[in-house]
Amino acid sequence: MSIADQATVAHPIIAPTLADLDAAARQLLTQAGTRRAWLFFGEMGAGKTTFIKAICRVLGVVSVVQSPTFGLVNEYTTDTGESVYHFDCYRLRNEAEALDIGIEEYFDSGAYCFVEWPEKIPSLWPDDALRVTLTVGENDERIISL
Repeated sequence: MSIADQATVAHPIIAPTLADLDAAARQLLTQAGTRRAWLFFGEMGAGKTTFIKAICRVLGVVSVVQSPTFGLVNEYTTDTGESVYHFDCYRLRNEAEALDIGIEEYFDSGAYCFVEWPEKIPSLWPDDALRVTLTVGENDERIISL
C-alpha cells in the first residue's frame, strides 16, 4: 500500500524508503489535527530525528533542522514566521532539568513541540500530546504508529 493509499487509514503509516517520509509527514500532520505537542518513541536509530526533519520540511521550516542532543531544545522558524521547537530529552537526568529549560512554557506556547525520548519526562507530557512510535521494518521501511 502506498503512502497516498493510506490517507484514510489511521494506523500505521508505512514509509518504504526515506524518500517517502515527506508524504508520511503530511499524512501525520493531517491526522494530528490541532495537537501541537508530539512525543516520539523509538529505539536509537529508528529514525526519530530524520522523521522530524521531514515534518519540519512539510511545515515550511527554513532553519537547519538537527538533533538538539546537547542543547536539549532547538528552535526553528517556518517560512511564515512561526516557531517550531525540537527537544531531545535523552541526556536528561531527571524531569527537573526539563522544567529548568521551561518545557511547560514551550508546551503552552501553541507552537509545534517535537519531543524525542519523552519517556524521560512522563509526568510533564501534555494531556493531548500525540504519541508517535517509530520502528524499523524488515526491509528498512519506517513504521509510524500512533
